[in-house]
Amino acid sequence: MSTSTTTRTDPTTRGRDLARQIIIFVSSVLAIVAAFIGSGAFFGTPIQEAAGGFLDADSTLIAPGTGAFRIWSVIYTGMLAYAIWQALPAQRHDTRQERVGWWVAASLILNAVWIGVVQADLLYLSLPVIVLLLVVLCRIFVTLRRTAPKNRVEVVVADGAIGLYLGWVIIATVANATAILLAAGFDGFGIAPEIWSSLVLAVAAAVGIALAFWGGGRIAPALSLSWGIAWVAVARFTDEPYSPATGVAAIVAVALIVIVTLFARFRHARRAHADR
Repeated sequence: MSTSTTTRTDPTTRGRDLARQIIIFVSSVLAIVAAFIGSGAFFGTPIQEAAGGFLDADSTLIAPGTGAFRIWSVIYTGMLAYAIWQALPAQRHDTRQERVGWWVAASLILNAVWIGVVQADLLYLSLPVIVLLLVVLCRIFVTLRRTAPKNRVEVVVADGAIGLYLGWVIIATVANATAILLAAGFDGFGIAPEIWSSLVLAVAAAVGIALAFWGGGRIAPALSLSWGIAWVAVARFTDEPYSPATGVAAIVAVALIVIVTLFARFRHARRAHADR
């Protein structure tokens, strides 16, 4: 794992680094404004009611319950904290921030674009946007994994905030895709919906497990992914469409993600201690 900081004095580089800091901060504000619109504040339509209601908590078996979306407040707070932290002079020429900064700005802009697309009732266009957002966040995660943070503050505001963002977007992408299949009239080739939902949750769990092993048991992405899947279980036990089988599959998926993440974290810590 490489170290993260270098100092540059080249005027062109200084100007580019300052521009990066400003654009990330502006992008974070844009994403938060878009979120207010997507919540129904100002002149927007709540996401659950937009795009024909296909993104509502009762639209598909994979849709998380309404309470799950409270995590956006935590994610936006975390990303705003990151935007402020990275704008400080100490981070201006930080190599690690140079490597991820533009990607972070792209993720925040894509987030705002996704909300705008849904507000415009362009449900089918929302999927490529959120998939692209997921790809960008994975790119950031890989870079952060390969470079070491300077201190605990960076661990929280950079790795932690972006990890939460990634984990949630994984389950949001899955829910978005299933909503589009529903809108397109997909009948599952005659296979029971509960089987399909269990398979989809198994895939989400597999992604979470892969992240745990490759990421050394990072808590943040596992936490937000587990949060989203747990709310799928809550919705299927307490709301329509009622599906105990899907609820049980979601609980199993959460248990697997949590257990494997803790195991991977313990293994990573033990290896790091042995290398000292």
